[in-house]
Amino acid sequence: MRENLAALIKVKTIVTFVVMAVFAVLAFRREISAENAMITVSTVIAFYFGTQAGKE
Repeated sequence: MRENLAALIKVKTIVTFVVMAVFAVLAFRREISAENAMITVSTVIAFYFGTQAGKE
C-alpha cells in the first residue's frame, strides 16, 4: 500500500493528472474541441504508461 501511494506522489504522475484535468476543463468549457483534448490527453497517458512499463 505504501509503495503504491509513494508512486502516486512522483512528479511525472502529478504532471499527468494536472494535464488531464486542465484539458478536461477546457473541453467542458468548449474553449478547445473535445477531439483536440482527447488527442492530447491520450498522448500524455500513452507516454506515462509507456515509461512505467519500461521500468518493469
